[in-house]
Amino acid sequence: MQKLGSGLPASILERIRMRRNHAGHVPAVEHGGQSGLVVASYNVHKCVGTDGRFDPERTSRVIHEIGADVIALQEADKRFGNREGLLDLTRLEREAGLTLVPVFGKAKAHGWHGNVVLFRRGAVRDVHQFKLPGLEPRGAIMTEIDLEAGGSIRIVAAHFGLLRHSRTLQARMILDIMNASAETPTLLMGDLNEWRLNDRSALAMFEAAFGPLPPAVPSFPSRLPLLALDRIIANRTDIVSPVMAHDTPLARVASDHLPIKAFVKLAADGEDAQGERRAA
Repeated sequence: MQKLGSGLPASILERIRMRRNHAGHVPAVEHGGQSGLVVASYNVHKCVGTDGRFDPERTSRVIHEIGADVIALQEADKRFGNREGLLDLTRLEREAGLTLVPVFGKAKAHGWHGNVVLFRRGAVRDVHQFKLPGLEPRGAIMTEIDLEAGGSIRIVAAHFGLLRHSRTLQARMILDIMNASAETPTLLMGDLNEWRLNDRSALAMFEAAFGPLPPAVPSFPSRLPLLALDRIIANRTDIVSPVMAHDTPLARVASDHLPIKAFVKLAADGEDAQGERRAA
């Protein structure tokens, strides 16, 4: 068998070695001593796997094994026509305990421009839908959820475009959305289609507003992740753990993206303060 050539970039060689060393490893829902809410982001690729099969059941099984308290999905609806939703939400709620954050739009769609937010046990306080600027039809959802597990959290779920100029415009709009209520713990989650971190990167705009971004976690392509297209970014760096890829045999084939996840801790005193503000 031919050995890996020295002509490949070191980062790619390292990813190949890591994949070989972890073949068959199933991290699934392992807390590793960490605690808090599990949040995740997953581009489900319209439920079409790397084997070319359309299999919503397989996608649902990946979502189930992640074990998230809040998860943002991208490409969960058909792109054209009536944008029909592709997942069995009733079954997901029954088997995984995840409830849909409702949005307004086409009757058969799960979400907004393919963006869907699901959560486990709580109440939706507020939902807003945004059409993001750019040549491609893209959107974002902002929702605030009171979680039964404790605390309130604001989620901005988005899917950025493929064009660099569009991503810059979209990042600027997301910043405006997130800065509107900076005191609320807020997470931006989604496929931001940007892996570069240079001055021309749309991600540099988030770094200027919220400080250094979390280390990049490659999630694409799922069989050999090299690019960190998917992100979880918090407006408070002290509430979110390091982001990790949900790298299981099922996830590697169910979509061309791996899910990413992290743990979030909402401070008890912050919850009390929010409660006082709400009462006031």
